[in-house]
Amino acid sequence: MVSPGGEEERPLLDSAQNDCPQRKALPALCDPRRLAHRLLVLALMCFLGFGSYFCYDNPAALQTQVQRDMKVNTATFMALYAWYSWPNVVLCFFGGFLIDRVFGIRLGTIIFSSFVCVGQVIFAMGALLNAFWVMEAGRFVFGIGGESLAVAQNTYAVSWFKGKELNLVFGLQLSMARIGSTVNMNIMGWIYSRIQDLLGSTGHSTLGFTLMIGGVTCIFSLTCALILAYLDKRAEKILCKEQGKTGEVIKLTDVKDFSLSLWLIFIICVCYYAAVFPFIGLGKVFFIEKFKFSSQEASAINSIVYIISAPMSPVFGFLVDKLGRNIIWVMFAVVATLASHIMLAFTFWNPWIAMCILGVAYSLLACALWPMVAFVVPEHQLGTAYGFMQSIQNLGLAIIAIAAGTILDSRGYLFLEVFFSACICLSLIAVVMLYFVNHLTGGDLNWSAKKREKLQKLAAAEAEKQEKLRRQKEDDLAKLQPKNDFSLRNRYLSKLGAQVLIAKQFFPTEDRAIKKKNLHLMCVFT
Repeated sequence: MVSPGGEEERPLLDSAQNDCPQRKALPALCDPRRLAHRLLVLALMCFLGFGSYFCYDNPAALQTQVQRDMKVNTATFMALYAWYSWPNVVLCFFGGFLIDRVFGIRLGTIIFSSFVCVGQVIFAMGALLNAFWVMEAGRFVFGIGGESLAVAQNTYAVSWFKGKELNLVFGLQLSMARIGSTVNMNIMGWIYSRIQDLLGSTGHSTLGFTLMIGGVTCIFSLTCALILAYLDKRAEKILCKEQGKTGEVIKLTDVKDFSLSLWLIFIICVCYYAAVFPFIGLGKVFFIEKFKFSSQEASAINSIVYIISAPMSPVFGFLVDKLGRNIIWVMFAVVATLASHIMLAFTFWNPWIAMCILGVAYSLLACALWPMVAFVVPEHQLGTAYGFMQSIQNLGLAIIAIAAGTILDSRGYLFLEVFFSACICLSLIAVVMLYFVNHLTGGDLNWSAKKREKLQKLAAAEAEKQEKLRRQKEDDLAKLQPKNDFSLRNRYLSKLGAQVLIAKQFFPTEDRAIKKKNLHLMCVFT
């Protein structure tokens, strides 16, 4: 249809343009719909937590050096872990809330990564200045970003890979994090020795420079956060979707509405990790004293949990994806962990056996436990749920870190291992309760993968059917709307190729003959 001026006119029904313009084909690495691009995003997600996990266990890798150079006992040394955990008792929950409501996942990830970098620098400066309280302040700042960054990492994973790939993605993320921890355990002592050779002596300055070098990994992770934010924003435009805008309103009071299954998952998480991370933090000296290992051998066996976790996490993630039955896998992991602690406490068997069992169990639990949160809460509350999970986990770790240091100084390693075994027993009780609660409420936490996939397809088909019915009703209502003679005439003329331009001001008279003549003159045919 052409206007009198010769310009092409758009039909009335096409006036609403598509919000998602057609784009030319993109290379596989640049197209967020293609596997190559998703793998690139996955790699950035994995490296996002590398620096945080590398520096988290700096005190464990340098336990002897920190206690000697800063002149502190075990309880004071473990305060470095407690100060990391204390801010996250509150901030992890608000970190997830801010990701959902305020910053969004992209800006939130960058902010939390920046806190990790600044905290590590302050931690190193405390050693250089021979001020242990400054080191504690650095760990406090580091903790503000560290756990909230893990929340952002989990939320990114669900955003990009929710579905049958999720367990594998969680496994790969954990694998890279554990590579960071393993490298830290085995390289920081060596870096300390090289700095000692350069300076000619041990002391707080040597410790400070060593920690400053370790902070380079945090800068690397911040760079990954910036690149990931750009790619996520770009994917949002290409895929024409509004990320995180579900129309739902998240309230802090939603916590009281969390299901019993979710609370049991929280209890399992707290009790389990309370018997793993504090043990690794004190493990190096434990193996030196009980099993008479050298410092290098003690570092190696203390890091075996992370070494095993690195390759096994994606394997177990893939296995859980294919088989399902998350609760059964979690139960198996908890039982195996309990067995390893009992072996370390009451036997003098080769500790490599117990530590290898612990490494396998730790990897399996992480791949089966954390994805279960996505099965019991709505998507728009995932950030809040993961944040709260991290929050109460850190509350437990802060308390257990202080208790572990005190028990070790006063009663020794045997009582400490009994204490850790008791924590695992509580976790086992929570797993059994979760199994029965899930069974009685008809939950899907222990479904097989095939059953879950089948029901998801049925739900998707039902949703598509309901959407078609809704659109059909709208079309039927539009057809039933009454039409007057004037609108019917315009539709008829439009089908003939006419553009009808009618305005009331052109008909000042009520003379029917004149109105009919004017109407005829204003019809321009193509």
